[in-house]
Amino acid sequence: MSSVAEIDIAKNVQVQLPLGLLGFERIKTYSLIAKPDQEPFLWLSVPEGEDLAFLVVPPAVVMPDYAPNLSDDDVDFLEIRNPNDALVLNIVTLRSGGAATVNLKGPIVINRHTMIGKQVVLSNSDYAIQHPIPSA
Repeated sequence: MSSVAEIDIAKNVQVQLPLGLLGFERIKTYSLIAKPDQEPFLWLSVPEGEDLAFLVVPPAVVMPDYAPNLSDDDVDFLEIRNPNDALVLNIVTLRSGGAATVNLKGPIVINRHTMIGKQVVLSNSDYAIQHPIPSA
């Protein structure tokens, strides 16, 4: 899977999630926003007037050997022809006391050529929904 560093993400790139995110199925269009002072984190933001954004991170930041196994249906839906076509991001949850976790069980996989993505639920994996992010 590609890292964000290998992808030319402008300051604001449109991403289409035809099925939405879990719990936010009605929202289909997001902006992927990179802010240099917040690297390696990015924002998946709702562009149309709603004050809603998800903090996301490439999984290699927290688990270098992360290798989600996508179903054939997910690969076909996203039109992924080889692993380099996929940009994988995971949603970060900020917790009280400055702690943070990342959802490794429900990655957002985006075709880097079409910018169409899907939140995939990895049903047959041991990845955690609340994997701790080590403090810097």
